[in-house]
Amino acid sequence: MTRHPQLLSAEVGKPVLHQVLLLLVAMIWGLNFVSASLALEDVPVWIFRVVTFGGGAVILFAVTLTRRIALLPPRRRDLIHLTVAGFFGVAGFGALSALALLHTSVGRASICVYLMPVWVALLGRVILKERLGRARILAILIGVTGLVILMYPLLSAGEMTGVLAATGAGISWAIGTIYLKWAKVPAHPLMITVWHLAVAALVSAVGIVIWQQNWPSEISSSAWAGLVFTTVMGTAAAYLIWFNLVTRLPASTAGLGTLLVPVFGLLAAMVLLAEQPTVADTFGLALVLTAGLLTLMARPFTPSVPAKPGTSH
Repeated sequence: MTRHPQLLSAEVGKPVLHQVLLLLVAMIWGLNFVSASLALEDVPVWIFRVVTFGGGAVILFAVTLTRRIALLPPRRRDLIHLTVAGFFGVAGFGALSALALLHTSVGRASICVYLMPVWVALLGRVILKERLGRARILAILIGVTGLVILMYPLLSAGEMTGVLAATGAGISWAIGTIYLKWAKVPAHPLMITVWHLAVAALVSAVGIVIWQQNWPSEISSSAWAGLVFTTVMGTAAAYLIWFNLVTRLPASTAGLGTLLVPVFGLLAAMVLLAEQPTVADTFGLALVLTAGLLTLMARPFTPSVPAKPGTSH
């Protein structure tokens, strides 16, 4: 009996590949905070998200056509599942993270947003009954400690809007990720990604109408660069890799691995935007980095969907 690629769990011979891909996604999304910040200097939030989500969906839709991948899941109820997961995991996350970037620094925004691995791991334990293991529990404790240290200056300075938006983005992401794993949609990861981005683009379009945003009369070259990078790499490429990983790895592993995103985000902000981290930033960053690396090295990569007796490998 042949299993659909969506239902395949992490193969024994591919843990290193999955670790490398998880690291690659973290690097892209870390840089994406800088590119998004540059784009948002000239482009309104909802227009920015329509372009990036819609553009990413179009790019991946073209890929599905060349690879002849079905764009409709085999079960009608799965369209509802994809819509719910896309609303929380992409649309909610994208809108709230963009709002966070408007109210705090790039480095701090990326760090606060990425409390989401903790929510993913905890929800995965409660809802999916995934075993965390000692390494992942330790990663959670270290990661939370580092993130609390990094968030404290924002709270003490009264920057509540950025903190609340960033935290909300992380929770929204976690809900979408866990919901998708719970729903077990039997579809190709590429098709899942297209649907998620399409739903997010539609939600963002509604935001344009409600807030009556217009395309800016002038856009700087740096904003254009940020818009293009966010669309092609931060959205199309990164989300495709992510949805391949999240269907093959335990939610706790995939989620905690993204703790490395704020590391790359803060470093990118230092190099490209000349943001200077404080002592608290440096110490907290070191703890987050430790948690992320501990997760990447954690063993074993427990299959999220056990193979049924009699199925072929």
